[in-house]
Amino acid sequence: MADLSRVGERSKLKPNPGKQPHWQRLRQGCFVGYRPAADGGAGTWIARAFDDAAAKYRVKALGDFGDLAGNERFAAAKGAAEIFASEVESGGRREAKLETVADACRAYNAKGNDKATLKRLIYDDPIAAMRLDKLRRHHLEAWRGRLTGKPSTVNRAMVPLRAALKRVKVDGAPGTDAAWQEALRPAAGADGRRTVYLDRAERQRLLAAMAPDAQAFFRAMCMLPLRPGALAGLKVADFDKRMGTLTVGADKNGRPRQMSLPANICTFLANQSKSKLPAASLFTMADGRPWTREKWQDPIREAREAAQLPLGTTAYVLRHCVLTDLVVGGVPLLTVAQLADTSVAMIERHYGHLTAAAARDALAKLAL
Repeated sequence: MADLSRVGERSKLKPNPGKQPHWQRLRQGCFVGYRPAADGGAGTWIARAFDDAAAKYRVKALGDFGDLAGNERFAAAKGAAEIFASEVESGGRREAKLETVADACRAYNAKGNDKATLKRLIYDDPIAAMRLDKLRRHHLEAWRGRLTGKPSTVNRAMVPLRAALKRVKVDGAPGTDAAWQEALRPAAGADGRRTVYLDRAERQRLLAAMAPDAQAFFRAMCMLPLRPGALAGLKVADFDKRMGTLTVGADKNGRPRQMSLPANICTFLANQSKSKLPAASLFTMADGRPWTREKWQDPIREAREAAQLPLGTTAYVLRHCVLTDLVVGGVPLLTVAQLADTSVAMIERHYGHLTAAAARDALAKLAL
């Protein structure tokens, strides 16, 4: 049996009767196959995986990987065959129907902000219709160029797309146009500390310049360490007035978390939930519709201009202000991370410097 990873051995293979591929076992129930071209051109690759539920093998054509060098094609075919086998073994054959970038994103089953990001930046963009087998680095670079915003915003936008494509597409050869993954690398240094901070008086000026519906939404941003998308996704049923708790489900990590609230925030949320059904959005615009990114950008921009606040004032800056106040107030970084639905490493990286004064004061008390 020929070793399909060796170009020399593949080149000596002849077509089998009935167009049967030459198979190479990768592991139990998982094979990669190669079918030589009758005219001596690039052969095609095939994946075969055993479906326990159906008690038979499933087969998928992988293409010729003709855009890769000969010594790189086996690795690409092997990776694609292993992805196919994993899908078959998990009971789903979704990848057999995954033809476009949009298909891959829908199959990714994103949660919270990632789901909203894919909807906003992928499905209405030309990249959505691009076939996965034709996707190249320049296609993704063009998509990236169509994004607007700061590098950190672009970095966040790439996260769910990169994850969706990694599940169904193997990496291309480095340095070539086939290396689609290189176009999705985050911009270095884009996620540094936020520099805009609004003190309490500035936040009050910002809120005072808003209409009542926007004021309620952004006041909540000033009271809770939530991402704006998570706040917009809250339902009346998520707030338990009797227990004084708020359950946040639709956030970045997709894992529900519960927050115990002080009396003043409970009173504020109780007013927002008054006369609303449990399934209704806790925060709504004046017309009763829930807030979305497209809708909350204008009110904060207009209020920023009216209040003459820094240019970088955004909804995320209000979250940054809340996290800053919590850290400066002495709340343990682990607790801040849990409240914010992020990692302790992220809190330390962006806010750890704020604990320096507290550490200095603590050291001063050690003197005998």
